[in-house]
Amino acid sequence: MLGPVILAASRSDRMRRLISAAPVTKQVVDRFIPGESVDDVVPIIEELTGRGLELTMDVVGEDITTPEQAGAARDAYLALVDRLRDLGLGERVEMSVKLSMFGQALPGGHELALANVRPVVEAAAAIGTTVTLDAEDHTTLDSMFAIHEELRKDFPQTGCVIQAYLFRTEADARRLAAAGSRVRLVKGAYKEPAEVAYQQKHEIDKAYVRVLRILMEGEGYPMVGSHDPRLISIAQELARQTGRKPDEYEFQMLYGIRSDEHLRLAAEGHRMRVYTAYGTDWYGYFMRRLAEKPANLRFFVRSMVSRG
Repeated sequence: MLGPVILAASRSDRMRRLISAAPVTKQVVDRFIPGESVDDVVPIIEELTGRGLELTMDVVGEDITTPEQAGAARDAYLALVDRLRDLGLGERVEMSVKLSMFGQALPGGHELALANVRPVVEAAAAIGTTVTLDAEDHTTLDSMFAIHEELRKDFPQTGCVIQAYLFRTEADARRLAAAGSRVRLVKGAYKEPAEVAYQQKHEIDKAYVRVLRILMEGEGYPMVGSHDPRLISIAQELARQTGRKPDEYEFQMLYGIRSDEHLRLAAEGHRMRVYTAYGTDWYGYFMRRLAEKPANLRFFVRSMVSRG
């Protein structure tokens, strides 16, 4: 399987240098990451919301080594909130954050990440939107869930992400599927050991359906993060079986992947949210997109060959 190899490369400084230096890389990266600054992505935000879609915005960057960098990440999100307020799009665009960006891995990182993310969540609430805490590798999850629980005391609309490939996720889903919760379910895109995660695609797909059923049967708001046509159909059937109305769950897909499907689902009356990342530190995000889906890797390789 190429996925684990690519995920290992996402942590390699040598591979980062090689891929970043390739002339074709930026052209391909632009498919998944439409800009480096807020100004770059404002036209994308306006275009997609104008076509009936909703968005969740991610300022990419995870290699935080100092508290100052963590503070800069916080400020980048606050600048995004300011632009969303000016655009009057607070109710259509939420934000996704990785707590590693806010200093979670630094000494005292749990408290530092909470202190940095709280003003972002507060600012988001002030313009009518919210924040979803992205899941990262399994060693960070207890901290993420604790921060999520703490934030929800004052901002109950704060969401979180769970990953189907982890053995623990069914139990997490049962705990989280309560009234008022917002939970995004994804397959998972980090290299995890066999001791904590399913390794085979068919096992992950089965786990995804089991967890999705828990969320759909619960009292919270499920967010279905998948591009898999079969899983999308299963989600629609589970929503029908559990009596959920179209505004009681949503689909989420990545910017640049299956864009026609985004529009089709929205046209059918589903809530469809496009996960849109931007920023200069794109490498880790880009490599995980390649690892998630063989078609993404084929697209990149073909582009390298045709433009090489």
